[in-house]
Amino acid sequence: MSLIRKLAWFFRAHWQRYLLTVSVLCLIAVIQTRVPAIIGNMIDIVINTNEYSVIWPRFQPYLITLLAIGFLVYVLRYIWRVALYGAAYKLGYLLRQRLYQHYLSMDPSFFKKHRTGELIAHVSNDIQAVEMTAGEGILTLVDSLFMGCLVLGIMITQYSVSLTLLALLPLPAMAFMVTRIGREIHHAFGKAQAAFGEVNNIAHENMSGLRTLRLFAAEHYAEQQMQQKAEQANQANMQVAHADAKFDPVIYLCIGSAYLLAISGGSWLVLHNQLTIGQLTSFSLYLGQLIWPMFAIAWLFNILERGNAAYQRIEAILSTQSRLISGKMSSTEDSHGLSINIKQFAHENGIALQNICLHVHPGEFIGIVGSTGAGKSTLFNLIQRFADPLQGSITLNGLDLKNWELALLRQQYAYVPQEPYLFSLSVAENIALGTPDASEAEIIAAAKLAEIHQDILRLPQGYQTAVGERGITLSGGQKQRLALARAYLTQRPYMLLDDALSAVDAKTSTKILRNLQTTSPATTILMITHRLQGLERASQILVLEQGTQKESGTHQSLLETENWYAQTWRYQQLEQALTENE
Repeated sequence: MSLIRKLAWFFRAHWQRYLLTVSVLCLIAVIQTRVPAIIGNMIDIVINTNEYSVIWPRFQPYLITLLAIGFLVYVLRYIWRVALYGAAYKLGYLLRQRLYQHYLSMDPSFFKKHRTGELIAHVSNDIQAVEMTAGEGILTLVDSLFMGCLVLGIMITQYSVSLTLLALLPLPAMAFMVTRIGREIHHAFGKAQAAFGEVNNIAHENMSGLRTLRLFAAEHYAEQQMQQKAEQANQANMQVAHADAKFDPVIYLCIGSAYLLAISGGSWLVLHNQLTIGQLTSFSLYLGQLIWPMFAIAWLFNILERGNAAYQRIEAILSTQSRLISGKMSSTEDSHGLSINIKQFAHENGIALQNICLHVHPGEFIGIVGSTGAGKSTLFNLIQRFADPLQGSITLNGLDLKNWELALLRQQYAYVPQEPYLFSLSVAENIALGTPDASEAEIIAAAKLAEIHQDILRLPQGYQTAVGERGITLSGGQKQRLALARAYLTQRPYMLLDDALSAVDAKTSTKILRNLQTTSPATTILMITHRLQGLERASQILVLEQGTQKESGTHQSLLETENWYAQTWRYQQLEQALTENE
């Protein structure tokens, strides 16, 4: 019952639905308990009366009553199903919303610890198990307790105490076995849910990396890996099935024993004129009505153990706190630019950045370069506050990033990664993702600025062409330019380009940068790039080496130093000249 206590917050919030459900279930139970008594009376009438002309008039009121009970129970069952299952689905909706919002609020370290398939399993299977507790669980709890107590009271007060006690002798054994099996299910179900998450992980990774698997002819390896995880999940589910399968034999054995004892003892009472045949029939029917509460108690333990195991997994996720605490700053009118003063930042693999100092004025174009692993993308993560520096600070418009409300802070940036994510939508919908109310003219203008307009027109349905999952129908350069158009359309104060033009040729890349600076002179652009061509117009260029700032200045001033930037520039110019001469 611990899960019922944990869900008390929901039951209190929706007490009207549950009060209606409980009231209707109790009313149905009271109505249904009249049926065995009516049938018993009808049997006694048949036994004690030999003439049909006398039997039929006496039967008519009973038949009308049975029909009325059937219709009334039908209507009442419709009412409680709508009320109860509507509340259960509402709980599932709230938990999914809570989990989804929690996922969005977490820092990157959370997603390193919890893989995608596992997180999906929480939103799907785990919440379904909790939903079942709030629906089927409450039904079985109320119906079994009230119906069971009501039927027992009728059997004891209106028929025979001794016969009732005799029929209920198997119940203690059933209660012991149900409790024992319930513990097995709780343990096995937790393992099965974890195994399901692992299967989700492997399926998600293999489908996402399908091209790579085919390129390296690794489909057989992926198939073996999936088969192994699926077999583990199958074994875990079989453990649940084995534990679950013990319920029915225990219940039916106890119910059969109860019937055997009731008929045997009842026959003795009939022979000694302590019960009529009609009363014994009614008693047997009441015992049949007691089967559902007996079965429901066992089923209730099953539901609660499954739900409790699932809710514990959900609670474990929700109790995980993000390392990043949102500030309270919700608006700013200042425009002091971006100031970066990082003394040191480290992650689990060691120190990533240190001694970085840069001030960016509004409207400037900043280039960030360096060899692979120099810490460029890490710097962008800090600017967007996906992590905080251990020493030093980053301020935006004169305010430390820690004081900004996270949602507002990230609304200041239009970020374009090297490998942009495109959704299974049309080209126009992907471009307008951040500004869904954008007009067709605005979408086309953004596409033209990103030099992707002509490519879009060549697609089968133009801007209405579906790009497929992750933009599978587009080339790398097309995806990058489409993502750039999407970022431009948002008109954010800062545009962060993380090697966002690496798949675009140098001429087109230079043209796009010129378009950005000409069309949006107020937008501040920070661009990570391995291609130095296009940085000639940069206000400042920051050169990183192994996480440390080694050089900074304009394109011309850096060429005069004869250090990394100047050497790389000359090498790339030579490489381009050789390529053009081929």
